[in-house]
Formats: sequence, C-alpha cells, structure tokens
Amino acid sequence: MFRIWAKVMREEKIIKQVTYESDEKFVYSQFFKYLSDICEELDIATPVLMKTHIFNYAKFSMVRFLPRDFAEPVDFDKLILNNIKI
Repeated sequence: MFRIWAKVMREEKIIKQVTYESDEKFVYSQFFKYLSDICEELDIATPVLMKTHIFNYAKFSMVRFLPRDFAEPVDFDKLILNNIKI
C-alpha cells in the first residue's frame, strides 16, 4: 500500500490537492500510470515523465513538475508529488 500527496501550486499557494492511494505495492515502472491517474483526478494535463523525475522521486520522496514539463499551457507554477510514508 502506498499514498502520494499531489499539490498544484500557484504563487506558493495550494490551489488543488489530492491524495492518491493504492492497495498494491508501489512499482516504479507503473509511475506514469499513477501520475496520469493523479492528473485526471486534479483535472489537469499530464506532464512529460522523464527518467530524472522518477530518480528524484526515488531519492527524495518528492518530484516537482514545472510548466515546461507539460506539452500544453498550464495555469499554475508547479505540480508537486510527495510520498506519504505509512
């Protein structure tokens, strides 16, 4: 079981947030699925996922997506995913 806290930030304030939970074991090869489920729930575009994003999440339990990581324009400053330790 794992949980991911996703926050959409604009001017250092949270404008949307969601906690993504799954009873399955966390698998890094499924990270894009988790990310797209989170973005669908937040009603935002899904960013381009690169290997460095997955490495940052693995090393720091957090990953930050900036507007340049999205293929279409977004109206926020960053999307942050944090691992919630259970």
